[in-house]
Amino acid sequence: MVTIKEAATQFLATKKVAVTGVSRTPAGHGGNVVYKRLKQRGYEVFAVNPNAEDVEGDRAYPDLKSIPGGVGAVVIGTNPETAEVTMRECAEMGIRHVWMHRSSGAGSVSPAATEYGRAHGITVIDGGCPLMFDPTSDVVHKCMKFFLSMSGVVPKKVS
Repeated sequence: MVTIKEAATQFLATKKVAVTGVSRTPAGHGGNVVYKRLKQRGYEVFAVNPNAEDVEGDRAYPDLKSIPGGVGAVVIGTNPETAEVTMRECAEMGIRHVWMHRSSGAGSVSPAATEYGRAHGITVIDGGCPLMFDPTSDVVHKCMKFFLSMSGVVPKKVS
């Protein structure tokens, strides 16, 4: 097991990232916020939405396999029921860093997806948000991290 900070550092060191669940209607949607911030911070980021040709002014991909050259990390921003399918695709493609977004409620976290990913050698961060950690964080996300860590939404350790 590694600390959340170690896992986040490894995840964010990967500069080619896919974000699933980026919406065509972005208002307040967590996946869109993550997508835009990663892009602003210089990441090569890919939106994954099987129901859209473009989101946030960029091309959208129907699945991870459609991204040219693949990616090194994936943020799952879909509902938990979809997370396991995405995790299986990550395992098939050899992706070793997956973050299931969660700020309140279940978010995108699926216990079955977490178990599957870890059993297949993937470092799975099952909660919180990549924007809570440097180099992508801001004051609001750092405050959220503090409070959500106390409530257990942001895990202390991952594997």
